[in-house]
Amino acid sequence: MTHKGDISEATMLRTEIEMLMNERQSLLRIAGAAAAFVAELDARKLPADTYEAAELLAEYLNLAPEETICDALATVQAHIVDGSVPSAEARAGLS
Repeated sequence: MTHKGDISEATMLRTEIEMLMNERQSLLRIAGAAAAFVAELDARKLPADTYEAAELLAEYLNLAPEETICDALATVQAHIVDGSVPSAEARAGLS
C-alpha cells in the first residue's frame, strides 16, 4: 500500500512541478516584455496620466534579481543594444 501511495504522491508532485515551470515561463515572458518596454520608454514623452503606472512597473522590475531580468529578456529574445543589462534607472526609463 505504501509503495502505491508513493507513486501517486510522486506523480502529483511531478504534475505540480510541471505546472509551476509552465507558469514560470509565462511569467518570464510577461516580465521580459515589460522590461523591454520599460527600457525603451522615454519618460519625457510619457503622458502625465501614465507616468505613475510606468513608475510602478519600473519599480517592480527593479526589485527583480538581475538574473531573473536576464532570463526574462532572453525568453522574449529582447536584446539590449550595448549588450549589458540596463541599470535600475535605465530599466525604469527614468535615466
